[in-house]
Amino acid sequence: MKEYKLFAPVKLGEIELKNRIVMSPMTRSRAIGNIPNKLMAEFYKQRSNAGLIITEGTSPSPNGLGYSRIPGCFSIEQVEGWKLVTTAVHGEGGKIFLQLMHTGRISHTLNLPEGAQIIAPSAVKAKGQMWTDLAQMQDFPVPKAMDDDDLLLTITEYAAAAKHAIDAGFDGANGYLLEQFISPVSNIRTDKYGGNIENRCRYVLEVVAAVIESIGADKTGIRLSPYGVASDMPHYPEIDDTYTYLAEELNKLGIVYLHIVDHTAMGAPEVPLEIKKIMRTRFKNSVILSGGYDFKRAEEDVESGFADLIAFGRPFINNPDLVTRMEKKLPLSKDLKMDLFYTPGEKGYIDYPVYKK
Repeated sequence: MKEYKLFAPVKLGEIELKNRIVMSPMTRSRAIGNIPNKLMAEFYKQRSNAGLIITEGTSPSPNGLGYSRIPGCFSIEQVEGWKLVTTAVHGEGGKIFLQLMHTGRISHTLNLPEGAQIIAPSAVKAKGQMWTDLAQMQDFPVPKAMDDDDLLLTITEYAAAAKHAIDAGFDGANGYLLEQFISPVSNIRTDKYGGNIENRCRYVLEVVAAVIESIGADKTGIRLSPYGVASDMPHYPEIDDTYTYLAEELNKLGIVYLHIVDHTAMGAPEVPLEIKKIMRTRFKNSVILSGGYDFKRAEEDVESGFADLIAFGRPFINNPDLVTRMEKKLPLSKDLKMDLFYTPGEKGYIDYPVYKK
């Protein structure tokens, strides 16, 4: 019987993973009061057949809690809540990284706690609207352009949240506000953080360096979305050069992995194969690829060395036993309740069944 590389154990830095399948970060909006809970622990436990789980986007500060009911990792209560999750996942032999996500300008005051503010690289309003539990859909506001104090504080918050993640039992932390600095559309600063490619990437690299200082490079990863258009992030001419530069600089910092996201399967513009190959050659540690993969293409890209690990997103929602189904060539569930993606409660969250004959 053929042995597939996708299901073989692999080391991610110093961490031993039971297979090369990663569960992508997916916002599910179940953290009531922005605190992780038993419901979330059950959700991640059910999916611990993945070699590595990357959690939903988690804010490093009150300012970053832009979406309804997303978790944070900056208070004692949040750290204690996350301990429920990491204990559940480790109990099943899984490994789990915390996805740090400061929402930046993709936010609304109705989603933020009292005293928090909407900050971003520049005072550039995003197009579109976002959901708020208090007033439903609302236009994005104009964010406050980050001043020197905001820049320093946010770096400190990322580093502190990463340390909190380790205290909560996570195997590492992975970060992304940061893409808003990279793009010349959302970043029109005229200081050392704006203008050319090096300046626009500077803040990202400073945050990564601070997280490394806090928890170590072997526990630090990053998720990048070249050609991503979500949250009003259109293309710009030097996009390939920007991400090539980032891959080179992140390689110098020695982080454990680079997660390259491709949302083509969800209707976003295609990410050219060439830029993925360039980033793969520039970054020497583990590379995670994602984007509409099935088992066949995942195995091919791992076997060829194009990727070290493959991340799956939505298939993990309605197939909690996704790895088992792929390994045993069982059919995948097509029953995906998209209307329940971001609603509170158990339905459409922990009630998807494992495969039964």
